[in-house]
Amino acid sequence: MGRVGLTPSSGPTPSNRCLHLSPSCRVRDPPSGTAWLQMKAWFSESGQRVEVFIPSRRWFRPLMGRCCQACTPRSWDGFYHAHLSSLGFCSATWVTEEDTRYRGWLVRRICCILAVGSWKVLTNTPGDLLERVCSNKRVQDVAASQACSCRRDSKFQQQCKEKVLGILARIQAPLCFPMLRLCCWALLRFLSRLFLSVQLHRGQLEMVLRAARTPSVPLVFLSTHKSQVDGLLLSFLLFSQGLGVPRVMVGNLTCSPRLRALLSCLGAVFLPTRMEQALSDQDGELPAAVLASYVEEVLRSQQPLVVFLEEPCALWHLSVPARAWLAPLYRAVRDGAVPDILLVPVGIAYDQTPDRFCRDGAHGAQPLSLGACLWAACRALCRCFGCARVDLAQPFSLQEFVAQSLTCWSSTGKPLEELLPTILGVPQPVYSRADGPEHRMITSSEAEEETMVTKLGLHALSDAIACSAVTAVGITSALLLHKHRKCVRLSQLMADFAWLLEETLLRQHDVSFSGQLRALVLHSLTLLRAHLTLYHLAPLGDIMVVVKDSAETQWELSRHSAQLVPVFASEAVGACAIRALLLELLPFVGEAPCPSGITFSEDELYHKILALLQLLPPSLLGLKPCQPLDCQSQDVLDKLTLCGLLETEEEGEHCLCDVSSRRCSRTLPWTDLDFSDSDSDDNHRKRCFRICEPKDSPGFLLFFCHLLSPVLATYVRAVAFLEQNSWPQPEAMCACALQQFLAEEDGLECPTWSLVLSTLQSFKNIGVLKEMPSPLGPLLHLVQPFSSSEGQGKLRAFLEQFMQL
Repeated sequence: MGRVGLTPSSGPTPSNRCLHLSPSCRVRDPPSGTAWLQMKAWFSESGQRVEVFIPSRRWFRPLMGRCCQACTPRSWDGFYHAHLSSLGFCSATWVTEEDTRYRGWLVRRICCILAVGSWKVLTNTPGDLLERVCSNKRVQDVAASQACSCRRDSKFQQQCKEKVLGILARIQAPLCFPMLRLCCWALLRFLSRLFLSVQLHRGQLEMVLRAARTPSVPLVFLSTHKSQVDGLLLSFLLFSQGLGVPRVMVGNLTCSPRLRALLSCLGAVFLPTRMEQALSDQDGELPAAVLASYVEEVLRSQQPLVVFLEEPCALWHLSVPARAWLAPLYRAVRDGAVPDILLVPVGIAYDQTPDRFCRDGAHGAQPLSLGACLWAACRALCRCFGCARVDLAQPFSLQEFVAQSLTCWSSTGKPLEELLPTILGVPQPVYSRADGPEHRMITSSEAEEETMVTKLGLHALSDAIACSAVTAVGITSALLLHKHRKCVRLSQLMADFAWLLEETLLRQHDVSFSGQLRALVLHSLTLLRAHLTLYHLAPLGDIMVVVKDSAETQWELSRHSAQLVPVFASEAVGACAIRALLLELLPFVGEAPCPSGITFSEDELYHKILALLQLLPPSLLGLKPCQPLDCQSQDVLDKLTLCGLLETEEEGEHCLCDVSSRRCSRTLPWTDLDFSDSDSDDNHRKRCFRICEPKDSPGFLLFFCHLLSPVLATYVRAVAFLEQNSWPQPEAMCACALQQFLAEEDGLECPTWSLVLSTLQSFKNIGVLKEMPSPLGPLLHLVQPFSSSEGQGKLRAFLEQFMQL
């Protein structure tokens, strides 16, 4: 039976438990820091061979989570060493007597209670927090400005102190240690029943523990947000691994008073947004000043903070609460309240998210109550959600990031063409990115703060997505959605699973699983069983996997397969650009010739790739926001060449659009690849690229084209929404209306909220929608060319050229 061993576990028991392996199927873990891939032929009871043999190869687990060398060059070598990758993994919910100071029969039964009781609370909020906040200069200035028309007597000072105390009470509460340990014990039992394992890399943990020992420098964890359980999970993990009890920044979660009080005594910190909305603009300055002062005091006491960069239902999108939490962090370093802050991006991966909040829209109408949470937990215990994986990226310095970003703003970058004339088919004026929001000149401290917070949030979100591991369910869903849409035999699905796993590891992305290949695929099919039908083929001893033809199935598979978009983002963008160029050639070459062997010039591919990169948000693709688009476009071309989909040749060697057959190899010698900038020398002959189909990866190009189809299909359907909707309108109202429109068209209860926000953001970036200020707030206006059916038809045609049906 084939095996895929990819996780050097600390022991055989947790690893086997993770995959439900029987004792007869247990395998010895691979050497430390290595991974190996092998699939042998196996026989059914009738003796029929149902798998093909794939030669085994040795792999090294990729080193993930390195910080950006361009934005934080000094942090590149900090706290990170190559040998940390060989320390293996541990399950945070797997507690034995080895985790306690005692041994014996009784200890083995109550080891969870003893372990939770031994965890230490390293730091806590200062006891004189109220006096420190009241004496803060910013709080005093705001209070003084409000007292200009009042008498500054002792009575007013007392009223101001009471008001600050009320704001602090709504923001946080002191930690309750008995309740904290009781909830941690209950959470340990709950997580062990909810997940097969919660994996954590020992090397990443050691790296963060080293960073935590830096004197007078606090840690802030910037995490992706996949589920409402993330806050409890991260708080439990950091507390159990010796990093202390973190203060978890809560965003737009509307809680009942009882639930809010419970979360506050466990470390939750809330934004005073509700109170700010009820106050006037002048009075609203005081909660913001108190919040900033409170964050400074927490940082001075070196309590770890957890900030979620997204909303659970809006992946790939920096949320408004995240900006509100990042702004005080930036001010604390800028004003010298703390010498520096070490930021740790965190990636979370689930086989299946343990709640269904992602289908309830962006905002819940009813506040979340304690009883509803307990009832949801009881229902969740009736099923298994697979495995979970938490990845900690390399810590980097906020002070260094700010200084490096301010230096980089002085460079304007290479001018780019505007995308709007390309869509409308008019002459293209030269458009300089220096006029955009990413490179605008800083005219005030508020604009500098807003720009810096946005850059920091998007960069941290990109790092967190890059370090997130790919799950087995994500790989299986991508194969069923983009490669085998109707049905597939289990043996073929296993072979494709091994192929896609190999391609994922080659692109320096880790996976969250280990074990036997057949067990991994069956584990994924079990979690997706509501959307599949399995038939046992008795004569062959194989299993036929049939995908149900429903919008619900397509939505679920698309949600899981989105994990692979950041992994193959460059190849997917390049494949869609090639598809657009082939569509333009279709009237000239007809349907007879095979796409393999057609030659394009470098400029044609470059401009198509650049147009698609301008259309899609960088966070959706997992690309670094600090890298210019022209560099990303060139990087896409290089990666397509390395993976064997393109073969380089110089112009003049063959005629353009030549459809003659040409043998292409998957492995290209590095000496034959030319990655020089063709624009640097006018006399240098332009490069051309010939389309190839790697023999060991059939359907490679088509698979990459399908990866972006769910996103592009949402964009195409949104074009009809532009015609039916009334303009102008607020962005929040427009997003809700678009979500309802897509739900009615797809037949779903509620489509993915992140795709709705991504659609609006893309339409604003390319100039279809324009945000204009108004007395009631910013409104979205539909640009004049797209108010007509002709302009909307051009926009639809522009989008459909990249989409593989």
